[in-house]
Amino acid sequence: MSAQIGSILGKQAQGLYFHAQRAELLAANIANAETPGYRARDVDFRSALRAAGVDRLEQSHERHMASNSRFQTAVFYRKPAQSSINGNTVDMPKEQTAYAENALRYQVNLRFLDGKIKSMMLALRGD
Repeated sequence: MSAQIGSILGKQAQGLYFHAQRAELLAANIANAETPGYRARDVDFRSALRAAGVDRLEQSHERHMASNSRFQTAVFYRKPAQSSINGNTVDMPKEQTAYAENALRYQVNLRFLDGKIKSMMLALRGD
């Protein structure tokens, strides 16, 4: 049953998972802003979309659309715009901006999922 629900909810559910992972990384970057030698990490959203097959359509049956299981996120170290004395690569304004943008995208995915679930519930009830 959960596999069917995952295929129905589609890419928004995968996007929600991706943004939750990214929020963890960005929060860790912000928390370690003063840690000597800490290297800021992030994920590339475009490569995650490509890995999830969002940029191409795949059919498992002539009348069904395939849904990939989850995003494959490749974590990378950010290149600092300016090096610090202690070797820390966290750029606080950049991290805060990325975190706020990611939170907004998470909320958008949540609203799309909410709309899909409400329309499914309406269809099941037959109202």
